Amino acid sequence: MKLVPLGDKVVLKQLKAEETTKSGIVLPGQAQEKPQQAEVVAVGPGGMVDGKEVAMQVKVGDKVIYSKYSGTEVKLGNEEFVVVRQNDIVAIVED
Repeated sequence: MKLVPLGDKVVLKQLKAEETTKSGIVLPGQAQEKPQQAEVVAVGPGGMVDGKEVAMQVKVGDKVIYSKYSGTEVKLGNEEFVVVRQNDIVAIVED
């Protein structure tokens, strides 16, 4: 199966959360904060969304930071994804 986003939607795969703090303390699963950094897996076509022309600024493979409480979580097989609107992405992380 494959997720194909519509309009200005973007499918993200969250990057792994830190399991230890900088001082070396190991965090249990429930204490770990959900990461806000993800990799773009699929990008919608953009176009007219809510009466406005939307050009997609992210591409597959980009690492991005997105708003903390945004998106819809989707589980497909054993993998979990987050589907967000492009305007919920706040930055592209460049190496």
